[in-house]
Amino acid sequence: MGRGPSIEARKNATDAKRGKIFTKIIREIGVAARAGGGDPSNNPRLRTAIDKGMAQNMTKDVVERAIKKATGELEGVEYEEIRYEGYAPGGVAVIVDTLTDNRVRTVAEVRHAFGKCGGNMGTEGSVAFMFKRQGVLSFEGMDEDAVTEAAIEAGADDIVVYPEDGAIDVVTSADAFESVRDAMAAAGIVAGHAEVTFRADNDIAVDGETAEQVRKMLDLLEDLDDVQAVYSNAQFEG
Repeated sequence: MGRGPSIEARKNATDAKRGKIFTKIIREIGVAARAGGGDPSNNPRLRTAIDKGMAQNMTKDVVERAIKKATGELEGVEYEEIRYEGYAPGGVAVIVDTLTDNRVRTVAEVRHAFGKCGGNMGTEGSVAFMFKRQGVLSFEGMDEDAVTEAAIEAGADDIVVYPEDGAIDVVTSADAFESVRDAMAAAGIVAGHAEVTFRADNDIAVDGETAEQVRKMLDLLEDLDDVQAVYSNAQFEG
């Protein structure tokens, strides 16, 4: 009977994954600071990126260093934002947001991930029209009535309840995300996870081998160093 990975191997894998998450967040902090300044109180995008870093136990020193590099106080690498769009197997629409210091490398890696799994890269705007940018606050193990009441008071657009596990998503416009999150937190209703993301107007159901190929493609894309986020309208059946 084969043995599973050792404790050390599992720890190394976890550390590597955590390192990738840190790298992505540090890039996001840098781009946000360069675009809107290094003061998070006057830069909502930077504030959101910092919150994301703190949720991953990123230290204050790491955050401050990333901001200083972006604002020119320390020497650093400049990254540009590039969005790629295309289709996975089964007609699933995919958006890939990247931050890169080498667009030639990045487009080659993204195109390879699409092609390897039977997908196709499209042109700019080819699938983005199918998605809306929204804020999502996720809650688990909380009273539905309490979350709903707080969300309505805070000005949320929608509340989605998942009966299978009792999880709740509070949906807002991208612009109202921070105000809704902060108002709910002030009322004692704190989201386990909160982010501004893209949500599809309509999902496409996939199963069997098609679902496996779609999952594989999304995983390959998310694992690329230059990729910050991957969005799709895949609904996995079963």
